[in-house]
Amino acid sequence: MQIFSKLDDVPADFGLSIASVGNFDGVHRAHAQVLGEIVRRAKESGAKAVAVTFDPHPARILRPDSGLKVLTPLPEKLRLLEGTGIDAVLILPFDRDLSLLTPGQFAERILKRKLHAREVYEGYNFRFGHKAAGDVNLLAQFGQEMGFEVKIYSEQKLRGEPVSSSHIRKLLAEGRVSRARHLLARPFSILGVPGRGRGYGSKYTVPTINLAPYEEMVPKDGVYITCTRVGEERFESITNVGNRPTFGADSFAIETHLLNFHPIDLVPESEVEISFLERIRDEIRFPSVEALREQIARDVKRASRYFRLIKSLLRK
Repeated sequence: MQIFSKLDDVPADFGLSIASVGNFDGVHRAHAQVLGEIVRRAKESGAKAVAVTFDPHPARILRPDSGLKVLTPLPEKLRLLEGTGIDAVLILPFDRDLSLLTPGQFAERILKRKLHAREVYEGYNFRFGHKAAGDVNLLAQFGQEMGFEVKIYSEQKLRGEPVSSSHIRKLLAEGRVSRARHLLARPFSILGVPGRGRGYGSKYTVPTINLAPYEEMVPKDGVYITCTRVGEERFESITNVGNRPTFGADSFAIETHLLNFHPIDLVPESEVEISFLERIRDEIRFPSVEALREQIARDVKRASRYFRLIKSLLRK
C-alpha cells in the first residue's frame, strides 16, 4: 500500500482511481464495506483503490474544545486500512488552508486533478469543504461536471445500532466493549509501550504491565477481560482502567494482569497491545490490599472460565 503524506506526494502519473474520502476512525464494518467495494471496482476497471483521510482529525481543529479521542491513532489506522487491500492512502494534513477550500475546490483539486477519480464512494452523511457546506448530493453534482460517478451508502445498522465511529465511542464510554466489538468486527484495542514503575499487581497476584500514558480513546473506568500482546507473545489477561482508588491519590493507569504468563523480555520500547473483550465490573475502593487480592482472584477465575468457554466453542 502506498502512503502519500500530502497532496503533492501523489505522482503526476498516478493514473485513474476509485476513491473514498473520510476520517475512517476505527476502520469499522461500514468502512470495510465501502473500502471492499472500491477495491473490487478498482480491480475490475484497472484503476487504483484510494482512501483519502485527514490528520489530525478535523474536529480537533474545527472544534478544539470537543476533547475528541480517536479510536485509532494514525499508525494503527494505516495498518487497518492496509488490511482492506486498498492500493493507496492519501493523508491530507488538516490545517487552515484545507479547511478554507470550498466544496467545489476540494472536489476539483483533490478528486479530479490529483486522483483522476472515476468513482467516489461515500456514506449518506458525508460532508466536505469549508464549514462542511458540501454534502453527497452536491458531490454527485460535481461528479457529473468533473467526470466521476458518486455512489452513496445509506446508514448501516447492526442489531438496531448504527455502525459509526461516534456510536462506537459512545459504547466504549459506557464500557460496552463487547457491543463495540461487533460494530468494529474485531475487539477494540489500544497500542502502547510499558510505563515506568508502579507494578502493584505483580506484588500481590499475577504479573502486571502498566501501560505508558495513552491519550486516545479508552473504555470507561473498570475491569475487563482482555488479550494482551507483548511483542509477538500473546497472553490471556485482565485489565484495569482507572485511578486505582485502593492506593490513595488519584493516579490514572491502564494495568494489565497476564494470566497464562511465561517469562518474556520487557523493555521500554516493547510494543504492548491490549484488546478488550468483556467488562467484568466497575473500579472499586477496597478497604485493604488483602481485599483487593481476593477480588482479583475472583476476577481471574471469571476470566479463566471465559477463555475456557471460548476455546471449547472454537474446538466444535
